[in-house]
Amino acid sequence: MSKKLVVIGGVAAGAKAAAKARREHPDWEIVVLEKGEDISYAGCGLPYFIGDVIKEREELVVRTPEYFKDAFNIDVLVHHEATRVDVDKKEVCAKDLVTGEEKVFPYDKLVIATGASPVKPRVPGIDLPGVFTLRTVSDAEGIRRALLPKDSPRGMKGVVVGGGMIGIEVAENLKLRGLDVTVVELTDQVLPGFDFEMARLVQKHMEEKGVRVLTGEKVESIEKGEDGKVATVITSQRRIPCDVVIWATGVRPDTSLPKGAGIELGPTGAIKVNENMETSVKDVFAVGDCAENVNLITQKPAWYPMGSTANKMGRIAALNLEPDRVLGEEGGAKTRPGLKGVLGTTVLKVFDMNAAKTGLSEAQARAEGFDVETVLVPANDRAHYYPGYRMIVTKLVADKKTGRILGAQVVGDGVVDKPIDIIVTAITLGARVEDLQNLDLAYAPPFSMAMSSTIVAANVMMNKLTGRVKGIDPVTLKRRLGDENLQIVDVRTPAEIVLGTIPGAIHIPLNELSSRCGELDRSKEQVLVCKVGLRAYLGSLILKNKGFENVKILDGGMTVWPYEIE
Repeated sequence: MSKKLVVIGGVAAGAKAAAKARREHPDWEIVVLEKGEDISYAGCGLPYFIGDVIKEREELVVRTPEYFKDAFNIDVLVHHEATRVDVDKKEVCAKDLVTGEEKVFPYDKLVIATGASPVKPRVPGIDLPGVFTLRTVSDAEGIRRALLPKDSPRGMKGVVVGGGMIGIEVAENLKLRGLDVTVVELTDQVLPGFDFEMARLVQKHMEEKGVRVLTGEKVESIEKGEDGKVATVITSQRRIPCDVVIWATGVRPDTSLPKGAGIELGPTGAIKVNENMETSVKDVFAVGDCAENVNLITQKPAWYPMGSTANKMGRIAALNLEPDRVLGEEGGAKTRPGLKGVLGTTVLKVFDMNAAKTGLSEAQARAEGFDVETVLVPANDRAHYYPGYRMIVTKLVADKKTGRILGAQVVGDGVVDKPIDIIVTAITLGARVEDLQNLDLAYAPPFSMAMSSTIVAANVMMNKLTGRVKGIDPVTLKRRLGDENLQIVDVRTPAEIVLGTIPGAIHIPLNELSSRCGELDRSKEQVLVCKVGLRAYLGSLILKNKGFENVKILDGGMTVWPYEIE
């Protein structure tokens, strides 16, 4: 007899689970319940729809209910909200949001893909007309309509609350539409998952493009104007006039339905699943933004609401609906496909800059108890003599004791997805820094430097791990400015110094350092500074050869210095 599969929720994970289940089980009855009007849409494209980079709604809608019926014989019921799951009777109760009719759907297997919901704190005025969240195509359409009252949105003022990935992408696209844009972020930096100095590069670029970025400020209320619509955002430090507000302070897993059914949640607040996407209840699976992940490095529960992860989870759930099926052989034992863990890999575009991250940041690695070493390495994304090359900065995080790679961040005007994907692969396969050094990567001038930015970063890291060089990161150096036992030496040329240097630094060009090292106090810790780090490294070798014992270089040089200069 044919089995019944019910999938609650569509978009990435639910739609993928349903489509893959059909390929695996041609004779099953499959029903997808989706409370919204779209079953499968490109959620990651919503900011670009607002910015008119993507012109038409239809470009975002990946699949329609009609397509699922015609291509897969899957019944997709939109505007149907699942209201209760009875795991004993194996039934899903749902409400038709158009007619109000209550319906019951029996199942043999159930996949929960209820996703996540925007975080909306109890801020006075947050429900005013003109205040939006961004989660669905309908949300994006509402924002586009709000920009239409004038012949052009130019001159309108927009406030984006939240400096995470979505907030930054929305800010960019509002700016592209001609709005005067302000981003308000509660923490002391944008992109909270990145380390400060890397996030500061992104913030500086946004400011150069005309976006005002306010960090360390809390939105306390939102006021309406005489027309009853949003008019002013009140923060802990100022009043910001506005015509539209996008609230982008993150999302939380939508778990009210499984929680009510007695399905176990994990410590992150998302549904607890094993690597096969099975929940604590037999025959019930959970996938996508409502389900928990495992961090591949720490092996601890984690939650990464990413479309890429959601698609993998949906596929794996579909392959595990029938656990007795032999899906592969490993060493003579039956195996089942599973998701061993994720790294929280992300990449985003910010005007002319790109930023990517994978694994643990330095702050996260230290919090997990690792003995951390880091490098900051500016380099070109391709040969310097090939037209179109751009600078990127790689931050590599490794464990001092083992050389294990723990994470990386790459930020710059050039290509960042290629190097971050190389490092993702390395971490996933358990590589150490010396393995990364020796990768046989593709090289030709249009694509890479002869020694790629990733390998250069690995070489610098190995120099640190083996004691060939000692570095100091920008955050630590900033904290130590004014330390009487510290002496900063800028070894750049006189022409470069005109652009500014670190407060308190003395200037000795590299080609004069050997003859002028007598001007330096040997009892002090020397920190050498240049543009990207190479000349500072050469300078450190000179000073060590002259008998200086405590010499460091500024990681990443002035390229990465995120603070004031003089």
